[in-house]
Amino acid sequence: MYKKCFTGFLLSILLLACFPVRTFAAGAPKDISAKAYVLMEADTREVLASSHAQDKLSMASTTKIMTSIVALERGIPDQQVKVASDMVAVEGTSAGLLPDDLVTVRTLVYGMLLESGNDAANVTAYAVAGGVKPFLELMNQKAREIGMLNTCFETPSGLDSENHYSTAYDMALLGSYAIQNPEFRRICSLSSARVSYGNPPYARTLTNHNRLLREYDGAFGIKTGYTKKSGRCLVSAATRNGVTLVAVTLHDPNDWSDHKKLLDYGFSVVSARDYTSLAGDLSAKVVGGTENRVSVRLGTRAEIPIADKNAEVTVQVYMQPFLYAPIKADESVGTAVYSLNGQAVLTCPLVAADSVPAQSAAPTAPAPEEPTSATLFERIKGFFQKITE
Repeated sequence: MYKKCFTGFLLSILLLACFPVRTFAAGAPKDISAKAYVLMEADTREVLASSHAQDKLSMASTTKIMTSIVALERGIPDQQVKVASDMVAVEGTSAGLLPDDLVTVRTLVYGMLLESGNDAANVTAYAVAGGVKPFLELMNQKAREIGMLNTCFETPSGLDSENHYSTAYDMALLGSYAIQNPEFRRICSLSSARVSYGNPPYARTLTNHNRLLREYDGAFGIKTGYTKKSGRCLVSAATRNGVTLVAVTLHDPNDWSDHKKLLDYGFSVVSARDYTSLAGDLSAKVVGGTENRVSVRLGTRAEIPIADKNAEVTVQVYMQPFLYAPIKADESVGTAVYSLNGQAVLTCPLVAADSVPAQSAAPTAPAPEEPTSATLFERIKGFFQKITE
């Protein structure tokens, strides 16, 4: 079902699809071992398959997705930190940080996403917020902004804690949000990285434990996790033919195989559909131009990856009531916002299809010459000339 509506004002549009959309699960895999799972299209947040998606469960080191994105957004990536002993007093996986080491925030993100270092997560909390408690406040604030309504972060590393939990759906939202950050996406896609830290800093190699990077075509992330309480947890992402999927499994003894099944299913049902024509024929009023209207078109194709063929796609157009000439072809004149089942999923620029020059000023007619009054002598002379002819 397609709808179109217009408004006469240019508005700022915030495109965060924070709430659940209709699940499309026809033919979804039935033999997934996870206690809870979600398969989501990352751009539209369309849920393609799920089971126990809203159950609150511990999520182990997939927590570091949030720790990393907060560090990249709130910290200064090249800021260098000196490690103190209390910062690395944490059990579990380690990036090898030691007291008095010098390390940048960006390198800490490498240490979290590749080696899953609990020490890197703790140092990040101090580097960005001055301590674990204020950093957790940032993590939980970001969770609310993303729409993770059933999540509570109580550790930056993902170590088990009584009130540290999330849901498969919330973690899919987090994964879809995090990969929009180019730096995060680049780091989590690396099989290994050469970084430098220590005192003095020296080069060393960090290795990513995500097997899907090697074993699944199009995979580029995101994060593994394991504790005895949480079991195996995995948030993965893969892209093919303009479609990006995020899969989440919590408490899953067979996660690698399950993610391949889920991703295969997702790519079999989702395709990028072109809704460019839905905006229709557009034009805008022009003031002070050689033409009083200008045709308007979308500056990019409006392709939306969708599985549900019956999904309701609408478009809302935002333009100024009128435009001032001169206007150049391809000049930005507004925005078209596409929504899927009521949730904004795509923004396309609106541009002028043609140029409209400014109207030149009308030419001024020359003033008529003032008639010259004849003198009395000239009038008398003229009279005698006529009577003597």
